[in-house]
Amino acid sequence: MEFDEDDSVVLHDKHSEFDGKTGTITQVVETMFGDATYTVSFDDGQEVGISADQLDPAEAEVSTDESSAASE
Repeated sequence: MEFDEDDSVVLHDKHSEFDGKTGTITQVVETMFGDATYTVSFDDGQEVGISADQLDPAEAEVSTDESSAASE
């Protein structure tokens, strides 16, 4: 799966302090082999050189404005 800058993702890397946390992609770099690596920023740091297989899309948050408007 490919990701773009500003996408919210969940990191899966048991060796990272950010394993299981949601972050935002801040940079996409294409390698000479045509693969992309990502820089992911979290509230308290960042990870660089992350491959796509270590990332999952973050669950979309439901807007409370829409749900409260529907109940009115």
